[in-house]
Amino acid sequence: MTAFIFGLGHSSLEFVRLHGAAYAPLAGTVRSPAKATRLSADGQVAPMLFDGDRRDAAIAPALSQARCLLVSIPPGESGDPVLQAFTEEIAAAPRLERVVYLSTIGVYGDHGGAWIDETTPPRPVAERSRLRLEAEDAWQDLADRRGCALDILRLSGIYGPGGNALAALSAGTAKRLVKPGQVFNRIHVTDIAHAIEACFATKLPGAIYNVTDDEPAPPQDVVTFAAELLGVAPPPEQDFASAQLTPMARSFYGENKRVSNARIKRELGFSFAFPSYREGLRSLCDAGEGRAPV
Repeated sequence: MTAFIFGLGHSSLEFVRLHGAAYAPLAGTVRSPAKATRLSADGQVAPMLFDGDRRDAAIAPALSQARCLLVSIPPGESGDPVLQAFTEEIAAAPRLERVVYLSTIGVYGDHGGAWIDETTPPRPVAERSRLRLEAEDAWQDLADRRGCALDILRLSGIYGPGGNALAALSAGTAKRLVKPGQVFNRIHVTDIAHAIEACFATKLPGAIYNVTDDEPAPPQDVVTFAAELLGVAPPPEQDFASAQLTPMARSFYGENKRVSNARIKRELGFSFAFPSYREGLRSLCDAGEGRAPV
């Protein structure tokens, strides 16, 4: 089964690592020649240049052979760059059966810490989330036009190798910001890869799935647990209201919700490898994350 990936980033490369062999020949896009060279040497995926302006001539032929399409490039202010450049090629792709689009739980906006699921009407607050919702709608329109299934995976905060509370503690950048009642939803990058595979493998009609672990949790608790794993003292707690933060960092605390993952478990029989941050961080710690090399 052949697949094509728009955007060989953190999540999609984890999918390639874990499941790519089943989709050979596998191709995807990168923004820089340097990354193309690096991935070519690895040999798991054929990288092709696409940065929104430049487009490799080999992309269109590869799309014509693809049965599955993974899209992990975010929209910009002018819209979705993939749709702007390749709508007609995707619409005409003769073998295309399924598209998986990586979106964000940010499209739901703020719900004051209440539980929500895929039936909750989106009401994005941040501009980046509003653009994501517009992109979801545009991909649905194209999938309807093409007559293929579309799965939209709304991802929560991603962590994994190199990007996690253990690494932040080691780098001295971890903070324990306390905002009463605040929780965040998280997902290990490996579970994203498995969720993509679950969508590609199903014969069910396309759907929206929240891809997030079982336990929305206060951010300071995650840092405390990571410090316990490393055997170090956690940084002192800081009051969110008086903390010095960038506008971007502060904006994340403007949304508070608990996101249910029941649908993907129920409909796809999905089982999370890391059902909470505890299992995820413990696995990363066992792999050496956050520890100085010996």
